[in-house]
Amino acid sequence: MTKKPFGMDMGMASANPMLEWWQQQWMKGGNPMARMQLAWMESMAEAMQFEAQFLKAIAESGERLSKCFDGEGPTSPEELQECYQKLVQEVSDAQMKRMEHATQLTHDFRKRIWEEI
Repeated sequence: MTKKPFGMDMGMASANPMLEWWQQQWMKGGNPMARMQLAWMESMAEAMQFEAQFLKAIAESGERLSKCFDGEGPTSPEELQECYQKLVQEVSDAQMKRMEHATQLTHDFRKRIWEEI
């Protein structure tokens, strides 16, 4: 008969719910700090994705603005102003969307950390 390490006896684990819980957590593997770091990296990846979407919106607006000054664009100052105002509105909408994502990101990050704890 071999002797089992402390706490590995199933009868003992079921008699102590705290030990049973600890064993389950230990058996799941993975360092808690590594899981928290993964949650942080996921949040950073989302932030980078939102920034990339914002930069894409700015680049597209810049491209359309250059078309406003081309020969195929508006011919009068009023048309040019209208084109410019439309592009400014698109960029400001993209900025507002970016800000909404940034505020939501902190809540999502806290939720992920809480789930890992």
